[in-house]
Amino acid sequence: MDNRELEQTIIKVLDDNKFGSFGTIEAGNKPKVRYMAVFHEGLDIYLATSRKTHKVEELQDNPHAFLLLGYEAGGSKDVLEIEATVAVTENEDLRSKVWSKELEQWFTGPDDPDYVILRLTPTRMEYAGKDKQHGVWESTAGAVGK
Repeated sequence: MDNRELEQTIIKVLDDNKFGSFGTIEAGNKPKVRYMAVFHEGLDIYLATSRKTHKVEELQDNPHAFLLLGYEAGGSKDVLEIEATVAVTENEDLRSKVWSKELEQWFTGPDDPDYVILRLTPTRMEYAGKDKQHGVWESTAGAVGK
């Protein structure tokens, strides 16, 4: 699978999987994983959260994180493992773009001061397809397909 095919396949997996397991590193160097709703535009990946959560504190101490998608009920049977660095942003355009009615159970609206976006910058993504396809995308080295 060439780089362009791999990127298109990754985008399809992101389209097909609205939730993922998001992992950070807690104090004491312990991993912490939680389910989160996943939003994206192409390979730009976003998670909505409250600035008052532990994950925001954890990311300020260590911006390296992991997102696992796929192989769950309601998603595809493809698996996508994403290593990324994460920035916490209050960018108004991005908050409006990610906002959805489902977020109203936690926030008063896209202008809620506690509403922030986690912007993931993938450094490495590994794709394993349900039909045994495989590919590795790396931000500096391009994709290496098998």
